[in-house]
Amino acid sequence: MQSGSNAASPNVRVKRKITKDTVKKFLFGSKEKDGFVKMFVIYALLICIGFIYIYPVLYMISSSFMTLDDLLDSSIKWIPSSFNIQNYVQAATSMDYLRSFWQSILIAGLPTLCNLISCSIIGYGLARFAFPGKGVVFGIVILTFVLPSQITMIPTYVLYSNMKILGTLWAFVLPALLGMGINAPIFILIFWQFFRQVPKVLIEAAAIDGAGYAKSFFRIALPSAVPAFITVALFSFVWYWNESYLTTLYVHGVMTDSGWTTLIIQLSNFQSNYSAYAQTATSAVTSLNESISMAGTLLSVLPLLVMYFILQRYFVESIDRTGITGE
Repeated sequence: MQSGSNAASPNVRVKRKITKDTVKKFLFGSKEKDGFVKMFVIYALLICIGFIYIYPVLYMISSSFMTLDDLLDSSIKWIPSSFNIQNYVQAATSMDYLRSFWQSILIAGLPTLCNLISCSIIGYGLARFAFPGKGVVFGIVILTFVLPSQITMIPTYVLYSNMKILGTLWAFVLPALLGMGINAPIFILIFWQFFRQVPKVLIEAAAIDGAGYAKSFFRIALPSAVPAFITVALFSFVWYWNESYLTTLYVHGVMTDSGWTTLIIQLSNFQSNYSAYAQTATSAVTSLNESISMAGTLLSVLPLLVMYFILQRYFVESIDRTGITGE
């Protein structure tokens, strides 16, 4: 009996060792595969961070469909008793939604197009050409990014006033054409970084075939810079769309009403706009409450959400190829 038990003990130890190694690999992984503990921590953090971002949006959507009775009913938290579409109708009417939406597209879209043209040319020049004072130019680009906009706000306002472009779209278009739009230094650095990755042999081969600087830029550099263009276009459009203070100061008009407005400006003045709408409405309207405010907020960010859902795949690919780590 003793010899039998002694013979079986090595097998038992081997089985225990195999089981222990299997459990250890499952929990902590190996060189080829991540373990359960690491994956659990990663997904737990992603879920928590995602919840922090998604919760306000879900709360806004839920509240925007509630009636005043639902808001006062403590038993109703997320699902309203009935979906009240009138909140959106009244919010859109008070914001003059169609006109504000169209003007928002122009105010954000035209400077974005100008940023793409000017910043791509500047970035290509800094990446491909060596010229006297290049370091100074590059330093100025970085300095304009570091320098707070509040410092140059008053001189810029005086300059635009002397140029008679206050209250017009030129207050945004002209600086963007000159490579000085909102956050334009970031866009220049994005194009500069991307054009540096384009093989020089392609440019040299084009020069041997007789292509000049402009032809090499349009035929070789630009087609390969599609990811950079997508990244810059999305960032620029979102920043111009969400910019309310500078839009109010330069385009909408502080001293006089120029007629230009955006959905973000309409949202910031939502209470006064809704009060004016309620006084002039021919039919009875609901007094301003949280649901109508949430509906107006959702209407102002809805175009950006739709645009992101459509372009998210291209956006992620462009971020990966341009090397941006976060913004």
